[in-house]
Formats: sequence, C-alpha cells, structure tokens
Amino acid sequence: MKKQTTGSFQLASVAPLLFVLLWSTGFIGARFGLPYIEPFTFLSIRFALVLLLLGALTIIFQQPWLTKPASYGHSAIVGILLHSGYLGGVFLAIDGGMPAGLAALIVSLQPILTALIGQWTLGEQIAWRQWLGLGLGLVGVAAVVSDKLMAVGPAPVTPVSLTAAIIALLTTTAGTLYQKRFGTGLPLLSGTWAQYLGALAVTAPLAWLCETGEIDWQPALIGALLWLTLVLSIGAILLLMLLIRARSAARVSSLFYLVPPATAVEAWLLFGEQLGWLAIGGLIIASIGVALVVVMPPKSIQR
Repeated sequence: MKKQTTGSFQLASVAPLLFVLLWSTGFIGARFGLPYIEPFTFLSIRFALVLLLLGALTIIFQQPWLTKPASYGHSAIVGILLHSGYLGGVFLAIDGGMPAGLAALIVSLQPILTALIGQWTLGEQIAWRQWLGLGLGLVGVAAVVSDKLMAVGPAPVTPVSLTAAIIALLTTTAGTLYQKRFGTGLPLLSGTWAQYLGALAVTAPLAWLCETGEIDWQPALIGALLWLTLVLSIGAILLLMLLIRARSAARVSSLFYLVPPATAVEAWLLFGEQLGWLAIGGLIIASIGVALVVVMPPKSIQR
C-alpha cells in the first residue's frame, strides 16, 4: 500500500510538468505543419486519426463506452470548446499572420478568466496566494512574449486573426470549466473519444466550406501531424482530463502560464530563436506564479 501511495504521489507530482512540456510543443507542431496545409483541414485529419486510435485503445483495454445520450452531449460540448474552438482559433490566428507568441499571450489570459468564473460556477475558493500567483504568471508570460516580439519586430494583426485568438481564449476557458462541472465522472478513454467526435463534427464542415483541401505532403507536415496526433491529442489531452479530475479548475489552468515560456525555450533549441534576459526573467516569474497556485500549503498537524 505504501509503494502504491508513493507511486501515485510521484505521478501526481510529475504530471503537471509533463503536461506543460507536451502542450507547449503544439505551437512548434503548428509552425512545422501549417505552411503545407490549411488549418481546419489539418485539424480534421488530426481528429479523425485520434478517433481511430482512441477507439482502438478503448477496445484493447476493454474500457466501457458511453451509454447515455447526455454523456455524449457533455463530451461533445467539451470537444467543441477545447479542441475545435481552442485549436481552431490558435491555428487560424497563426495562419493569418499573428505571431505565435502573441497568440500565446492572448490565450494565457485563460487562468485569470477560469479563476474568476470558477468562483461563480463551481464555487471554487481562490486564496490570496493563488491570486498573487495568477498575477505573477501573467506578468511572466508578458515578459517572455515581449522579448520575442521585440526580437522579430511588429507583425500585422488583422481583425480575423485577433478574433480567432480571442475565440480560442474564450473556448478553452469555457471548455475547462464545463469539463470540471459535467465531465469528471465519465470514462476517460471513451469520454475523450466522444470529445473528438464532437470536435470533428465542427472542423470537417468548416474545412469543406471554407478551404480548398489542397495538401502538400512534405515530411515536415507528416511529422507534425503524427506528433500532434499521438503526443498532443492523445497523450496531453488524457493528462489534462486526469488533472482536471484531480485538481481545481484554477490550479489546472495556471499551468498554461508555463506554455509560452516552454515554447520559447523549444524554439530556441530547435530553430535558434534568441532567448533574451527579459524572456529568461519572465520564465522564472511565471514559474514562481504557477507554483503559488498549484502547490498547496502544508496542512497544519493535527494534535
């Protein structure tokens, strides 16, 4: 029993960091793939592959399928918000010329929105220490993104790309809260499968109506598609669902503050993009902010 408890504690400690590392590669994958494919076509192929893989995993591990229409409905709504809305908005913004760092900064307002709305919808209490952490996280992310934007210079932001980024912010906030409220009791694999079914029901018609369907199957696109499908859409999303079950919505959302700094480090390693002192300082500030939100203070010893 002690070994099992220790193993569970270690997994719970590593899971948030692993989620941040996996989730941050989504912007890198988008940079690799989007030059060769349109956003909603990219997402539709990705979601279709995920449905096949998650369906196979559900059968292999003999996990129960959803049986109630309401369960499918709740999962589909989460999928539309977290996958179609968030990813579609981010991909559309980047494809429209918005720098990935600026898109990340807009989406990084999500923890503040989640904390504010979560107090009203979920009754979650946010301590002053956590509010301080949320504020520091936002300051850190702003520092990292400012460093990136100063390095590359100003880029045009169109009304379409700005609207897409704001939609991504609102839908990921709503999706996190909705999953915490209605989806925590559902089977993990089949519940996530239903999410992607709902997501595909939105992106496929958008790809058919709004895009040409032209695809240039270059190695970079194939690699990005495989990575985003296997690592992001399955690995990171299953981790996210587990974290939402185990933690408050505000604590989980604060992890998104670490995504832009982690992406900046990955871009530095992969593409040689410069990481200035402002970005390094922002990374440290954001990490401290997230720690204030995520790490719970030790409980007083019972005498």
